[in-house]
Amino acid sequence: MSNLTDMEIFARVVSAGSMSAAGREMSLSPAVVSKRIRRLEDKLGTRLLQRTTRQIAMTEAGQGFYERVVAILASVEEAEAFVSRGSAQARGTLKVAAPTSFGRLHIAPYLGKFLKDNPDLSINLDLGDDFVDIVGEGYDLAIRIAELSDSSLVARRLAPVHRILCAAPGYLAEHGEPASIDDLLENHVCLAAVNQDPWRLMGPHGIETVRTIAPIRTNSSEVVRECLLAGVGVALRSTWDIGPELRDGKLKIVLPQYRASKDVGLHAVYPSRRFLPAKVRVFIDFLAGLYGPSPYWDAGLDAWLDAPGTAKAS
Repeated sequence: MSNLTDMEIFARVVSAGSMSAAGREMSLSPAVVSKRIRRLEDKLGTRLLQRTTRQIAMTEAGQGFYERVVAILASVEEAEAFVSRGSAQARGTLKVAAPTSFGRLHIAPYLGKFLKDNPDLSINLDLGDDFVDIVGEGYDLAIRIAELSDSSLVARRLAPVHRILCAAPGYLAEHGEPASIDDLLENHVCLAAVNQDPWRLMGPHGIETVRTIAPIRTNSSEVVRECLLAGVGVALRSTWDIGPELRDGKLKIVLPQYRASKDVGLHAVYPSRRFLPAKVRVFIDFLAGLYGPSPYWDAGLDAWLDAPGTAKAS
């Protein structure tokens, strides 16, 4: 059986990205770290890491081994917490990835309460709009807004996500309201970040895929939001993002018979583990209780959400 400390060193090297960085985190010299990795590889009879002058990369065997080592170390952490506290107490550092806008609007404002309720926890919250490699980059969980396909990861749905077509009243006063999808594409500016194009819309005739053409290209969803509010064009936005503007009349829903696929949802995604670490479980439970099946950001939009096509928020 391999030495547990060698497994921990291997996992730390992968998450830190280099042997020297892992050594600093564990108060070990790079030489000692390298020696322990070689000993582990000799024990297993296979190479786990490809080393270059600038970086390291996992081999295929190393990737599979890393996924299992992470689960083993998490189980050990749970066992130690159970013995030392009499229960699986949430403690340590929780590394979370989340979309930029959602994390800023709907996670950050509530972290103070969460940490007050869990004083032995600290949080490393990374915001970005690209999907991260949860296992490879050492995250405990990620918050994702998507239709989730089959994977080796576990996902818990935290809330529904309603995405609607909308525009500023000033834009509609100048260009008119689109009467159909064809009218929208032919006569209007459609705003979308590059990773949100094309749009998949559910309408009267089922799912329609709409590829946008616009004079502005950006990788930032927040840039699209600001252009939308400035009256540049029409955009497909989530109610968690523009709910206040809909209620205040700064934005108006167009083509209300269309919305993004109902399969899109807000999910907490984490590595498949038999024993879920307490720090991950309490954070997911906290977010599920905060949002739920009728999240607070949809308040006041019930008429449209319950009966699309028969009412409009204004």
